Amino acid sequence: MPPFVGAQKRFAQSEICLSSAIQSKLAPQEEDDLHRPLIPGLPEDVAKFCLALVPRCQFPVMAAVCKSWRSFIQTKELISVRKEAGRLEECIYILTGDTDGKKSHWEVLGSVSSKNQVLPPMPGPEKAGFGVVVLDGKLLVMAGYSVHQGKECASDDVYQYDSRLNRWSKLAKMNIGRYDFACAEVDGVVYAVGGYGSDGDSLSSAEAYNPDKNEWSLIESIRRPRWGCFAFSFGGKLYVMGGRSSFTIGNSRSVDVYNPVSHTWREMKNGCVMVTAHAMLGKKLFCMKWNDQRKLAIFNPVENSWHNVAVPLTGSSSVGFRFGILDRKLLIFSLEEEPGYDTLLYDPDAPPGSEWGTSSLKPSGLCLCSVTIRT
Repeated sequence: MPPFVGAQKRFAQSEICLSSAIQSKLAPQEEDDLHRPLIPGLPEDVAKFCLALVPRCQFPVMAAVCKSWRSFIQTKELISVRKEAGRLEECIYILTGDTDGKKSHWEVLGSVSSKNQVLPPMPGPEKAGFGVVVLDGKLLVMAGYSVHQGKECASDDVYQYDSRLNRWSKLAKMNIGRYDFACAEVDGVVYAVGGYGSDGDSLSSAEAYNPDKNEWSLIESIRRPRWGCFAFSFGGKLYVMGGRSSFTIGNSRSVDVYNPVSHTWREMKNGCVMVTAHAMLGKKLFCMKWNDQRKLAIFNPVENSWHNVAVPLTGSSSVGFRFGILDRKLLIFSLEEEPGYDTLLYDPDAPPGSEWGTSSLKPSGLCLCSVTIRT
């Protein structure tokens, strides 16, 4: 019998009890115990299946019921059970610039509500040049710089937003404060590479974050300092591309590839330079170049090859873009407020000639960066 089939049959009897418990926001019991059954009278696998069927927006309320519920909500197992039940919800988390251009906030698109949901303010000083990565359904905001008394100060702070509990927390500090660096997650480990350091010098150092230990460790450095670059994961390896190197004139076309198994770097050619937006969709990398905002540059890591796709003219031809990923489609957000300008949508799986469309999803202000979280 397939997993959870029995659980599905028994869920109908427990759905009413579970729903009423959540709606009434049960207070934690005085003798709450992590070893207490998730739902008294139900086997644990059935109880986990029941909790996994609850909409994502109810998770913070569920976490307030008792410690055992809160503990389960924070585990990787919840995502596995929701995936098995076909209940994973996908949302785009966007760092949005406020209208005055001086502040920013995180908001959520693609949720059940038609209105953009605003996240609690991120702790710490207002920063720029930081890195953003998704790990186990959580948003990590790493390092960056803030301006203090007219001087840029590199940070080593790391903050985590738990989308299931709707709250921020602080993680272990990085070994080196840095900004304008490359970062990505590979097989459950987060990597940060290059950038600028606290003294303003470009960096070749790299480090890795182990979430189980809440610990950053230095790994082998890349061969040359590199900043303004970006990273992505493919085939269990870390790729660092774009940006600049102090040992090249202009932009670097080299690609630094890190193998976590052998703990070594190697170099590839044929990289993309002057990249203003990038996103990994399926097994291909999508880029937008600074000098050509009307073409998608698409990289196939298996073949180490590029091809271009023309972006349709909609609104002003001078508009720049940021990318988002939702439902295996590429969303292209405008960097300028143009009357009648819709969010463009590119579907790589659509029949030839029908790949392009528009989407009603749009951030409330300027899209500074975006990530996709499935929980």
